[in-house]
Amino acid sequence: MTDATNTEINQNDSIEAGLRIYEVGYHIVPTVKEENIESVVASIRAHIEKAAGTFVSEGAPVLTKLAYGMTAREGDRNVEYDRGYFGWIKFEAPVAITETLDETLKADTNILRHIIFRTVREETRARMKIPTLREVRRTEVAKPILRQVEDTSIPVSEVDLDKALEILTTE
Repeated sequence: MTDATNTEINQNDSIEAGLRIYEVGYHIVPTVKEENIESVVASIRAHIEKAAGTFVSEGAPVLTKLAYGMTAREGDRNVEYDRGYFGWIKFEAPVAITETLDETLKADTNILRHIIFRTVREETRARMKIPTLREVRRTEVAKPILRQVEDTSIPVSEVDLDKALEILTTE
């Protein structure tokens, strides 16, 4: 069998078993210390594993500037954040996981915002192409064009120049 056929069979088996590919994207509040971020992500992973989910790929959280401020409830007050740790996890799990994962992430005070959506197993992110430098060789050297500039200035005497400087410096 070809790889394409194996992929189709695996996807059909997953659909029959009630498994689908999902991705969860999340922003962690910037007040969480860097050494504690992994524990927040581990709690998300633990919930997915508890629901018999298997991981496909993951993007580690990175502190990013948000496009707009987001308000979160912290104790008895609202706090607006302009930064957050953004990360994502792609996983395969039963259909029922989306509701419970959504409720869990809403209840977590360390999660500023999240989204869960259905996706495909394949990598769909655009790759950035690194620009390459190339050497350009010229066969001919460009010769500068000499332009003649007409002198339209009026001659100024030294006395007039000194008077103008005195006026400017005394003001």
